[in-house]
Amino acid sequence: MRIPVAVALIEDQQGRVLLSKRHAHLHQGGLWEFPGGKLEPGESPEQGLRREIAEELGLEVRAQRPLIQIRHDYADRQVLLDVWRVLDWRGEPRGLEGQELAWVEPSALQDYPLPAADRPIVTALRLPDRYLIATPATPDATAFSQRLRQALSNGILLVQFRPPNQAQTLLGLSREMCQEFGAQLLVNSGLELDLAEFKQAELGLHLKSADLMRLQRRPDVAGLVAASCHDPAQLRRAAELGLDFAVLSPVLPTTSHADARPLGWAQFAQWVAEAQLPVYALGGVGELPPTQAWAHGAQGIAGIRGLW
Repeated sequence: MRIPVAVALIEDQQGRVLLSKRHAHLHQGGLWEFPGGKLEPGESPEQGLRREIAEELGLEVRAQRPLIQIRHDYADRQVLLDVWRVLDWRGEPRGLEGQELAWVEPSALQDYPLPAADRPIVTALRLPDRYLIATPATPDATAFSQRLRQALSNGILLVQFRPPNQAQTLLGLSREMCQEFGAQLLVNSGLELDLAEFKQAELGLHLKSADLMRLQRRPDVAGLVAASCHDPAQLRRAAELGLDFAVLSPVLPTTSHADARPLGWAQFAQWVAEAQLPVYALGGVGELPPTQAWAHGAQGIAGIRGLW
């Protein structure tokens, strides 16, 4: 039987994340973890989250939103982590059960040994809620540059460069502009760059679904590695390869893929619930608020037209 656990991602005003250290005699003892605990019978994840955080830390959770669900199998037990990002809380955290606490910069989380089940939480924490797929309609560098700059000015922090052809000039513009705004840039595998180019330019890689299924190991690139997925088998493969995130589509009908059968939010949520990595929703969702995607288990929304 899978043990349901509510987990809280609590951040302070400096953007640091709260960790607590498990007692040595407990399961996964001695490791650091995001605070939370097992749900009681009949308790909802939200109820369990607020109760656990009050009992463990003396904090009052006033608002939260879904972040990610993680199913993980240890040798001696199976867990379902229902992870929530705490948006509003009151009080001063104290280790009411005698546990050690630490406020940690997200960039320093790798210095704290975490249970294996908690590792996808670190990735979800670092990823934004929007993923722009920048597809130039023409090789007009000026028009493309203006559109990309506007999107980055509007707060886009994660970009996939997916050109219709070998547009090296536009790739160079994209890389420079993303560096200027502090955004992460991934290049679609259809561009067929040599992996050495990814390392040299500190680029990430977004795999087409066919490329994903052919790989035997995670590509060795400097940046993030993601993949386009359309079914549970592809989502499982992305997790097996240790990719950072996936994009699942199409969720809703789209004009660009009018012949594709949309999943709908219910099917999307069902498949994402079994995924072991953050997943963005793509297809007819680019103009929707990310709250709808969050409610169905997504990291956020991906889009082309809707995010331009």
